[in-house]
Amino acid sequence: MTQMLNQHAAVPETSGRRDRLSQCPDVLFCYGTLQLPEVLEALLGRIPARTPASAPGWRAAALEGRVYPGLVADALGGAATGLLLTDLSTEEWRILDAFEDDRYELRQVTLSTGDRGWAYIWPGGDVLPHDWSVEDFRTRHLDAYAARCARIAAELTAGLRRSSAQ
Repeated sequence: MTQMLNQHAAVPETSGRRDRLSQCPDVLFCYGTLQLPEVLEALLGRIPARTPASAPGWRAAALEGRVYPGLVADALGGAATGLLLTDLSTEEWRILDAFEDDRYELRQVTLSTGDRGWAYIWPGGDVLPHDWSVEDFRTRHLDAYAARCARIAAELTAGLRRSSAQ
């Protein structure tokens, strides 16, 4: 694998990282690696309830030096396709939030149904002109990525439990 896999580590709530979960998000719009059952199973130990969804005005952009995408505004009026995770527990939200790159912003987006969902938005920089491809990722990176997710899942969970016990 020639592209970097982001270094994920448990991030206690008491660290300098802003608390992206302070707004009590409910449903998560997944447009990248988190829409794959193998990644969800590796991180959460289960596959949450999922429904197809899309977010008009956004695209899942390929990012320089990363195998995962970033959700960015689409000036051409396209729509990012993905899945809505509808039954995440508080602990699962915390695991996924610790897993996500610190650069992402957790914000609400309007979905094609008119409902709103929470999504990790890429703030800019390193955005390539082409969209990220789930099929390309599945073929070239999924096995190694899911294995890495499984290795770090225990660390993420342990780190979150330590920080909540303090």
